[in-house]
Amino acid sequence: MLRPALLSLAVLASLAGCSKSEPPKPKVEPFAAASAAATDGVLLPAYTRWTDSDRQLADSARAFCAGEQDLAAARQAYLAAHTAWAALQPLAVGPLSEGNLAWQVQFWPDKKNLVARQVGALLDKTPQLKQADLEKASVVVQGLTAYEYLLFDEGIDLADLEQKRRYCPLLLTIGSHQQALAAKVLAAWLGDQGLAKQLKNFPNGRYTEGREAVAELLRVQVGAIDGLKKKLGTPLSRGSKAQPQPYQAEAWRSGASLALIDASLASAEALWRGGAGQNQGQGMRSLLGKEQADLVTRIDAAYAETRQRIAALGQPLTALLADEAGRASLDELYDSLDRLHRLHEGELAKALGIQLGFNAHDGD
Repeated sequence: MLRPALLSLAVLASLAGCSKSEPPKPKVEPFAAASAAATDGVLLPAYTRWTDSDRQLADSARAFCAGEQDLAAARQAYLAAHTAWAALQPLAVGPLSEGNLAWQVQFWPDKKNLVARQVGALLDKTPQLKQADLEKASVVVQGLTAYEYLLFDEGIDLADLEQKRRYCPLLLTIGSHQQALAAKVLAAWLGDQGLAKQLKNFPNGRYTEGREAVAELLRVQVGAIDGLKKKLGTPLSRGSKAQPQPYQAEAWRSGASLALIDASLASAEALWRGGAGQNQGQGMRSLLGKEQADLVTRIDAAYAETRQRIAALGQPLTALLADEAGRASLDELYDSLDRLHRLHEGELAKALGIQLGFNAHDGD
């Protein structure tokens, strides 16, 4: 029988053996960790919300055209789908950046009112529109811009039975098209070789390291913020002596232009800060050190200022364009977006060692 002292030594030896068989987990490289956190905490939730909203859009079209839903509810379903789409703009890596997928979701800017003209031409040619007819048609009539036109244009009265019969086939086919397209994109993200895995496991066929993945995310984020300047600057006729062009605004019929800009900003900010839950605080912000605290503070403040300016406007974009004070407020919002864009494109990219540009290569 072992003495107590010998027994204690035996137990300690046994525990030491156990600890040797369970080595500590290797520390994840910061850029790889940030990319993985962005994927789980920001990108996948946003793509899932988009897919869900498009499923609800298709359901809404069927309910509305069957007389089971009123126009107000149908409009809310459209606004939810378009908001979810706007939230994807700073996150549009992979499938949405390839081919004409984005055009199938939204046609903008519509400088010559092509949506109204092509919707009319399509329904005159094929009044009993089928899904196959829409799939072969122009992207101008396949997406949310055409859907908004049907629900909000002053020249269309869906309370009139004849007009409802005319336009419902297009509502139904657009809803189904958007549902199928979003489901296809999400499936591509979640596939065995999908982007969700490529953004989390390095090296792979797309990225050799986490820095490359973060670089692509930053490029898309920067491009989206620059795009928001265009969405505001175009109707403002910013940089020219021309009169404001309210009908050049995104989603002007529904009055959702500013809400959509804010939805895009919210996603860009989430990419900067990190997602919710366990991914909170693991955004691009986490990659900056103590010596870059001033830059962190300025980017935080720029997001807060820009979104506060939108919240304070209190009117649709078209109404603000109609008077001098409103245009001045929109000019200030544009300048705020411009500062946010420059902080990301210049200072943040430099601080992360990432070069942006057509022929850019990631920094060492």
